[in-house]
Amino acid sequence: MRKFLDSYPIFELVIIAMLAGLGIATKSIITPLIHIVSGPLFIPGGALAGGFYMMWIIIGAGIINKRGTATLIALVQGIMVLVSGTIGSHGIMSLVTYTLPGLMVDIWYFILRKNGDGLVDCFSGCIIANMTGTFLSNLVFFQLPLLFLILSLSTSALSGSLGGIISYNIVRKLKELRLLKTES
Repeated sequence: MRKFLDSYPIFELVIIAMLAGLGIATKSIITPLIHIVSGPLFIPGGALAGGFYMMWIIIGAGIINKRGTATLIALVQGIMVLVSGTIGSHGIMSLVTYTLPGLMVDIWYFILRKNGDGLVDCFSGCIIANMTGTFLSNLVFFQLPLLFLILSLSTSALSGSLGGIISYNIVRKLKELRLLKTES
């Protein structure tokens, strides 16, 4: 683990921490608003809102361009939620439900041989992250009937696709403006 973290300069670790914090902050703001719509439909709020806080994982992977970045951001989010007890905290299971979406994104990018800075990468990565989070939340907490699970996963794919498109545009704009000088 030490060798893995040593491959990230301090600047990139600060970006990872900031993006993890933005993901938690976004979730804290968006989820209660989304529950107004998702509650009556028996859809977990995270399925509908998830694309908008999973996008921070995708943005980090896209701007840092290193294997494992999505997992690291997601792990930091899980630790932050566990320690702070903020919205979405499910005790020790938060480490699993927050980290696995990032891990799945890294596995997906490894399969694609991509680093997450293209439109297809961001689009598919955010869908995978949100669907993973939705499925894990269902598995661990909600245990929805199959029909509602399918509806929930479909909603999470839609939300993830929107988050992926936003992620791509942010990553592209940051790279165009050359605001971030990360080592690759």
